[in-house]
Amino acid sequence: MYNTAYPEFLNEIANAARNAAMEICETAKLVTGQTVVVGCSTSEIAGRLIGTSSSVELGAVVFDALHRVFAGHGIYMAAQCCEHLNRALVIEQEAAGFFERINVVPTPEAGGAFAAAAYEGFSNAIALEEIQADAGIDIGGTLIGMHLKRVAIPLRLNTAMIGKANVIAARTRPKLIGGARSQYDESLQ
Repeated sequence: MYNTAYPEFLNEIANAARNAAMEICETAKLVTGQTVVVGCSTSEIAGRLIGTSSSVELGAVVFDALHRVFAGHGIYMAAQCCEHLNRALVIEQEAAGFFERINVVPTPEAGGAFAAAAYEGFSNAIALEEIQADAGIDIGGTLIGMHLKRVAIPLRLNTAMIGKANVIAARTRPKLIGGARSQYDESLQ
């Protein structure tokens, strides 16, 4: 188990989060204006069972590292809340599009430390019940799939762990329709 009081641990976490964000931008071929959904269990990062030991400090460190990379690429990040808020999302208002806003403020106890950090860290944060993101990062088994567009394609990142938490990533692509005689735009694959 990690002791989060040590700055080197926090630097390790920030570096791993930054690396994962840079990798998904590159491997998913994300472009300006697209959205990445991120689910993050700070409990799992610290080596504990998901939902048992939320860490405000870890939530802030991971949010800051991811947000800097995504914002630098013009990519929107949607922070997924925990199951206590039905996996609602925190996102910048300008990225919300036509999705219906909901009224909730995530806290470490209801929403999770990462979502709470996003609500505080975004310049104009709002909450949504759902989105259809272009890609996603799941840190610690938070189950982000419900917020990805169809069709989801798994990505294997070199950054397989952030702290003690497994990292799973995905991108999406348009559906292929029409069968054997159809032709497809290979740049969308």
